Amino acid sequence: MAKDSYLVGLIGSGIGPSLSPALHEREADRQGLRYLYRLIDIDTLGVPPEAVGDLVRAARDLGFDGLNITHPCKQLVVGHLDELAPQAEALGAVNTVVFDGGRAIGHNTDVTGFAASFARGLPDAPLERVVQLGAGGAGAAVAHALLTLGAGRITVVDALPERAAALAAALNRHFGTGRAACAAPDALPKLLTGADGVVHATPTGMAAHPGLPLAAELLHPGLWIAEVVYRPLETELLRTARARGCPVLDGGGMAVFQAADAFRLFTGREPDTARMLAEFAGLADAVGSPR
Repeated sequence: MAKDSYLVGLIGSGIGPSLSPALHEREADRQGLRYLYRLIDIDTLGVPPEAVGDLVRAARDLGFDGLNITHPCKQLVVGHLDELAPQAEALGAVNTVVFDGGRAIGHNTDVTGFAASFARGLPDAPLERVVQLGAGGAGAAVAHALLTLGAGRITVVDALPERAAALAAALNRHFGTGRAACAAPDALPKLLTGADGVVHATPTGMAAHPGLPLAAELLHPGLWIAEVVYRPLETELLRTARARGCPVLDGGGMAVFQAADAFRLFTGREPDTARMLAEFAGLADAVGSPR
């Protein structure tokens, strides 16, 4: 018999302004479910990201049905789970944990979430040469999504060169030699001259990390810009890129589509994504576009 009551949560840093609780709870309410979505903020708790394993075990023991995992715990949580879905295993990053019979199973809905958002928001964008900023958990998901959508080659740029190199190597193993490369931030001027677009997958631009992830003068109208940050929805990068004539994609669509996929995993029920997109737009407007 299907359940009609769920307890889920979000583990991450600085998640106080999150729209995830309202997004999940409103969809559940429309489907006649009792659904409580709790925030488990490591900053508020005063614990390091490495405590994510203890938090997952505590949530399981307290009767949670599942958890979302966000920055900076998506990769750290992997070693604390009983099983990984194939996509999460390929990525080495988890953003959704489902508790099933005492087992913690890791999934990644960021891949499908970004792919759906990109196809909807930048349907005709050229994908031959893409530059990606960021090689963390979100970056791994976005790169997989873009290569699945048919990107020719992705060059990963990260402040930690070894992390960029590791992601590029993993992508080449999964998608074929030559599909990914890595570069240092000082290579951006040359890279962006010949690129089709830029995906931004670092925390820069979030409410707690304001600013631009690259020099504004590197942006030109020949580039599309896709943002993963969605707290705030209108980041400094998007404002600057739009002013310089670039087609842009905000992080809102990814937020909604990954939430819809997580809702499906938690409940086994089909979410109404059009309704969730409308809800998200209203929520973001009401609170000045935080996540």
